[in-house]
Amino acid sequence: MKETQSGEFSLPVRVYIEDTDAGGIVYYVNYLKFMERARTEFMRSNGFDKAAVGGDGQLMVVHSANINYRKPARLDDELKITAKVVQLRRSYLVFAQQVWRQSDNELLCEGEVKVACVDADTMKPKAMPRVIQEALGKCE
Repeated sequence: MKETQSGEFSLPVRVYIEDTDAGGIVYYVNYLKFMERARTEFMRSNGFDKAAVGGDGQLMVVHSANINYRKPARLDDELKITAKVVQLRRSYLVFAQQVWRQSDNELLCEGEVKVACVDADTMKPKAMPRVIQEALGKCE
């Protein structure tokens, strides 16, 4: 795991049999799981151990995802999953994410994921805690 000069975080992932379909190609939904892991580790690297819980009765939830699949990852590939905050607002943030095959530096998948802060009881938008806004504002 590492954060680059541009504020982009990366996480290495190896493709296991459980990640693939019968043909040894990564099943499409698993790219979303890889991206979730990278966002979680990004948050952890910024001091927030529980990425889904903002504190004070708040939750961080995925609002939407826009994914573009370019090329398939295959069994045993070593991947690099990136996450970068590209938009930070009062009650949500947007991550730009990519999945790269390390052996040939090929971009396999990319997307934007909007994560919203909501009240845990009402599930209505709520301002992110200032500590999260300040920490992530430095990453934008």
